Amino acid sequence: MKSIFHYLPLFLLPAFFLPLAHAQYGFDVGIGFGAMQDKASSNGLDYNTFASCTTATDSSCVNTSSLNSVSMGISGNVMAWKHFGFGAEVNFQPGKSTYMNATSAAGFNLQSRMTLFDADAVYQPVRTKKVAFQISGGPGVANLKFYESGSTGTAIGSSNYSAYVGSNNHFQVHAGVGVQFYLTEHVFLRPQFDVHYVNNLTQFGSKVVTSETVWLGYTFGGQ
Repeated sequence: MKSIFHYLPLFLLPAFFLPLAHAQYGFDVGIGFGAMQDKASSNGLDYNTFASCTTATDSSCVNTSSLNSVSMGISGNVMAWKHFGFGAEVNFQPGKSTYMNATSAAGFNLQSRMTLFDADAVYQPVRTKKVAFQISGGPGVANLKFYESGSTGTAIGSSNYSAYVGSNNHFQVHAGVGVQFYLTEHVFLRPQFDVHYVNNLTQFGSKVVTSETVWLGYTFGGQ
């Protein structure tokens, strides 16, 4: 929940356009639940230097994991015209995932957390009171944070720790497609599939991060 409140100010930016949405074709807000994926890198990571390495030649090299995690999101869209609008989305891992397991070799794990920020143009070629087909796309930022975690032992007992190591920001381009089903006049469910091309994403096996999200939302104003 802390992650939701952390990104809430960005999510609320489209609210400044709420009067326009009421006068035109609606303002959508939503919270999403889903997953994000990317394959593992073919290289490993040296647990002493955190440099890229190969397990065949480096004894301190450990394989890294793929990105395969549950995700959450918040979104807001302003449909300023009948078929066209604009909006923003944030998708993030609510928890940390293991990126490099070096417990047996070095006594710690390296964990990661991915966050995807998108600013989108929105196109709805089909829009009725019951369903809307939605295509979105635009630029954004991918933020990948890393944490070192492990346990320490003292005379008074053992304790777990987690320390922030660093982060990387990458420019990314997003494209998504979804179908918005209205459960009531204003409440909707929108299953959505997204592709994020992340420039210079060397921490995983490809520059393409995919995600699937089911958005539960509310439309303010008329349809």
